[in-house]
Amino acid sequence: MEGQAACFALLLCITVAASASSQTCDPTKVSDNPWVHMKESLKGCWTSFIGEDQAEVHILNFEFTTDTKVIELQFTNAMPMNLILTTPHTAYGLYNISADVNIYINNDSKIALFSDRPGNIHKQDFPTQDEELVKWAKQKFGGVTSFTTIRNLKSITTMGIKGTKPGSPFCILKNEDAFEKHFMKIEKTTQASFKYCSPQQQNRSDEAELHIINIPEKAITRNVSLHVDTEKSSLFLRGPQGTTWTFLALKHTKFVSNNDILLPAMTHRMPPTYTTNRDNAEDVQRMALEYFKASTFTSYTELELEESMVSLVLGKKDNPAITETVPVTAITTNAPHQMPLLMQLYTSPDYRSPLDPNTKVQSDKRIYAEISGQTLGDIFLTIKVISCFVRSMGSCPVEKELPFMPETCSLNSCPNSTRLSFSLDQLQELTSTTWDLECSVKLCYSEKCGDGGRVKRNLKVTQPCLQPPTPPCFVFGLLGVLGIAFGGFLIGVLLIGALWFIKIKTGYPTALDISSTAANLPGCPCSGAKRQPVSTIPSPSENSSANASIGSTQSTPTSSMA
Repeated sequence: MEGQAACFALLLCITVAASASSQTCDPTKVSDNPWVHMKESLKGCWTSFIGEDQAEVHILNFEFTTDTKVIELQFTNAMPMNLILTTPHTAYGLYNISADVNIYINNDSKIALFSDRPGNIHKQDFPTQDEELVKWAKQKFGGVTSFTTIRNLKSITTMGIKGTKPGSPFCILKNEDAFEKHFMKIEKTTQASFKYCSPQQQNRSDEAELHIINIPEKAITRNVSLHVDTEKSSLFLRGPQGTTWTFLALKHTKFVSNNDILLPAMTHRMPPTYTTNRDNAEDVQRMALEYFKASTFTSYTELELEESMVSLVLGKKDNPAITETVPVTAITTNAPHQMPLLMQLYTSPDYRSPLDPNTKVQSDKRIYAEISGQTLGDIFLTIKVISCFVRSMGSCPVEKELPFMPETCSLNSCPNSTRLSFSLDQLQELTSTTWDLECSVKLCYSEKCGDGGRVKRNLKVTQPCLQPPTPPCFVFGLLGVLGIAFGGFLIGVLLIGALWFIKIKTGYPTALDISSTAANLPGCPCSGAKRQPVSTIPSPSENSSANASIGSTQSTPTSSMA
């Protein structure tokens, strides 16, 4: 019985030990890391210069850290160019070029070129130092189209397109990524530059990936640029004192480091989150698991590079977003450093009932919006809205600036978010009903702000239902009725008085006299009127005598009127 118990305890210890060991892994040198890829940042330039002879001027500077120093140049479909080759190493080159390509090498160059066009190779005495070589090329050809430094080159193939870049024609050397020059395809010889491992126990599909990058204390690398192309990931960074990690792209990533972290969008340097000088692989892995409260991690990468400045891409190698071949057609994308933002609309200031994107809102209603973003590691950023616009979605697009009003919100209620409200009154006169609402924001941390990009949201607007105007209803009280009656009585008295005044002053018959006279006329149908006897028609002689008497009467003034 005691033996069975001892056996059970031994099996339990073995199981626990196996479980503990499965959480860590031993890194080995690899030439192909499935998660972390290096993008070298070496000296170069890229301009819009074209010579007076319509030929481009390109300088290729080769560096080698491997034993294989054989290069291949495929320039059969190249644009007319003057190609300057330089290297401090002994190298051999096989090349196929078109008749419009002239190659220049130094008299003391250690490059041996083999081709069927030896007449296109020109040996000249020119400087080999980078800046001095650029000055020499400018004096001889008028300028430089590109200067490219390539380490461990295997082959270069031209893409048959112009090698110029819009912008300045002046070559100013700086650190760059040679793979961004889309007019040529570069293939390099891979070398073991990483130590890599992955534990047996992997994350579940619903868990965030945990990636660990460690720079040993003896390494000379001190500046690392990171392009993070993974979703839902956590990043544990460790390096010697004085190391700086610069995030050039960040997608829903939480991170922690014992070194300074630089976010170029805000030009802000964040201090270390923890301190340690232990660089042992197992110690670093356990620290990462403990910090993120994780049971396992996705990848562990240890840098063994001879450069002080490197650029890394974190993401699956089969991810098309991180392939090293740059397409010929330029694709416009959002700035890589921008944090993903989300805008949610509400119809009430309590921000409880989100507005469905397909719901139409009346233009006379006030709309409330909340703009939120993801956290950067353990850092809480403040979102500041700069401006908002609405753009119609019809065939004749209309853009209008949308005034907004900031809404109060506590830090506990709105972590990494901000609230605002706006009115759609100015859209009442427009016929479009579908709009794009877009706001430009800044991300702020410790009173330092940087460009946060833009956030969009579609918005459907309907005009308010206008009721026809109701005619006014006048209500009169007792005083109003008495006033109207007295006014009518007074007007009647005044009119009668006016008629009486006209009668006594002018002698002309008034309307009352005319009506009474008309009542006494023969044949008047009015009841109560006295009918006068009708006289007979006088004879002609009587008419004449009557007319004579009338005429004499009109000509002689009457004494009675006098």
